[in-house]
Amino acid sequence: MIEVRNVRHKVGGRELLRGVSFDLHRGEVLALLGPNGSGKTTLAKMIIGLVKPDEGTILVDGIDVRKAKTSELSRKVGYVFQEPERMFFTGRVFDEVAFGPSNLGLSEVERLVERALRGVGLWDYRDRKPLSLSGGEKRKLAVACVLAMGTDYVILDEPFSNLDGHGIKAVVETVRGLKDTGKGVLLITHDVELAYALADRFVILSDGKISVSGRTGELFDVDLSAYGLRTPLLGDCYGKRSEG
Repeated sequence: MIEVRNVRHKVGGRELLRGVSFDLHRGEVLALLGPNGSGKTTLAKMIIGLVKPDEGTILVDGIDVRKAKTSELSRKVGYVFQEPERMFFTGRVFDEVAFGPSNLGLSEVERLVERALRGVGLWDYRDRKPLSLSGGEKRKLAVACVLAMGTDYVILDEPFSNLDGHGIKAVVETVRGLKDTGKGVLLITHDVELAYALADRFVILSDGKISVSGRTGELFDVDLSAYGLRTPLLGDCYGKRSEG
């Protein structure tokens, strides 16, 4: 479990996060909603150890991120950036996925790469150039890169941005696959419809704190416009699973 407890953080004298607390369990998707500049990405970088909180505690399966090395946390939590193609630097999909586990000194790298690529449906693309993939396929490749390192949690930062309908569908399928295999997914997005379709729970980060939280079925009861979010259209275009 990832535990975020009373986290506070200042940037340039401004208190960006003011006592933020929430949990993320394995096998669930938690949507972190909020307008641009609300601190969502900063909070995510704290979870993987790139930014240290000024106050508060973040534990990843009991590991304090303040004390852990980023290499240790990278085995627990994978971070897929908003524009993952900027992270690609090899000429082959297989090699891109192999870099992480090889750098960590893990054994049976080829097996890990095959399992990760099959898990996101890209095994047949293993000899393609990463930058030749479509937008949705690049997001899938980025997810495979973190899965190959054996992470239990995956953070997806605005994974639907700049994607067409096919790309969005590819990411939706990937997120559902992560949940089905027992991964904990932190879905950072401002797309309320997709959060509703994919997440089990949601938290809204506004004015530096968690303003609202609950099951995603309760999103329709929230005045989302008060938090800079668009009210979702009625309907089920992304196949929301029933909550029961």
